[in-house]
Amino acid sequence: MKKNYLIVVLILFIFFVISFLTNIIGPLIPEVIKGFSVSKGMAGLLNFSFFIAYGVMSIPAGILTEKYKEKKVILGAFVLATLGALLFSVFSSFPVYLISLFLIGLGMAILQVAINPLLRVSGGEEHFAFTSVLAQLFFGGASFLSPLLYSYLVTNLSAGNTSNALLATLDSLVPENLKWVSIYWIFVFVALVMIIIVMLSKLPKVELKEDEKVGSLGTIKELLKNKYVILFFFGIFAYVGTEQGVASWISKFLADYHGMNPEVEGAKAISWFWGLLTIGCFLGLGLLKLLDSKIVLRIFSVAAMVSLAIALTTGNGMIAFYGFIGVGFFASVMWSVIFSLALNSLKDNHGAFSGILCSGIIGGAIVPLIVGVLGDAIGLRAGMMFVFITLGYILSISFWAKPLIKNKTIFTRD
Repeated sequence: MKKNYLIVVLILFIFFVISFLTNIIGPLIPEVIKGFSVSKGMAGLLNFSFFIAYGVMSIPAGILTEKYKEKKVILGAFVLATLGALLFSVFSSFPVYLISLFLIGLGMAILQVAINPLLRVSGGEEHFAFTSVLAQLFFGGASFLSPLLYSYLVTNLSAGNTSNALLATLDSLVPENLKWVSIYWIFVFVALVMIIIVMLSKLPKVELKEDEKVGSLGTIKELLKNKYVILFFFGIFAYVGTEQGVASWISKFLADYHGMNPEVEGAKAISWFWGLLTIGCFLGLGLLKLLDSKIVLRIFSVAAMVSLAIALTTGNGMIAFYGFIGVGFFASVMWSVIFSLALNSLKDNHGAFSGILCSGIIGGAIVPLIVGVLGDAIGLRAGMMFVFITLGYILSISFWAKPLIKNKTIFTRD
């Protein structure tokens, strides 16, 4: 099929938007706790509302994409995201925020399923590995930039700076004590622009490969009888739980224990957490050409545990800052290694298996909530220690995984 690089650019921007809307929750948690006078446990419901949508929608999204095709599904996803962001922007209350995040989460879950096959077709199968890495770069770039945009908006609006049209407009739209809601008006605008662009775009026809099809309900039920399917489901659960369990609480931890401003140092820490997670992917790609993926996973899991331990136990704020962003760096290879080990452990039904694995993203709903509840009961430092359990599970994968196909290194003989 003829390559369409304009569509590739569009898909890369969709990856950017997904990340832009997804990874802003962490920087906002201190603001939510202060603005709505809620506990840490209640604030943990933010991640729960967003990521539970992945558990609800990952498999149905595949079925919808096969039935209605990519363009309609992508448009529907952005409509959901627009409605979610607009709902909270207009009615800024905590209960509405939870509903809003669930709607946005549904949209993002649908997009994650729909755009990967589209990227393969648009960029050409022979370039799919390259364009997939490029997509992750865009995804990581948005995660790096969104906390910085939040910091810019809140620090300027809180200081009464309305020196340009953007700040003046946003200042007139948001409540006086909730300047951070301005970021959701930005989301409304971005999602509306994406709806217009997708409507005007002519997307190529996608013939799903066997390993991209969701499969029947019977196939999924059969897979769930396989212990390795369940074990790897919890592997993805543990990874996303680790990622969100740390990123969501960095800003609040640095504020509570080291007196750092959530709008400045907190946002910067989360920005660099995601930035180093992206940079670490490139180191991971290199190491996977030198070492077995299980060894790489083992090294990075242990390093992440050490980095987290330093962040949680040091009395020095800057050491804690660098410890947290170090966790992001060492988490960088985990998703891809766990996913590849999982798929390489089964001979067939990879599409259905992928749907089950993506449902494990609900770890991002459960773990931050547990950390928040524990934070109320025994303190946030002790609450964040829970993440060592999920990291320990990820480390265990490097011992019990038995892939049928190992990753090829420069030392592998044909």
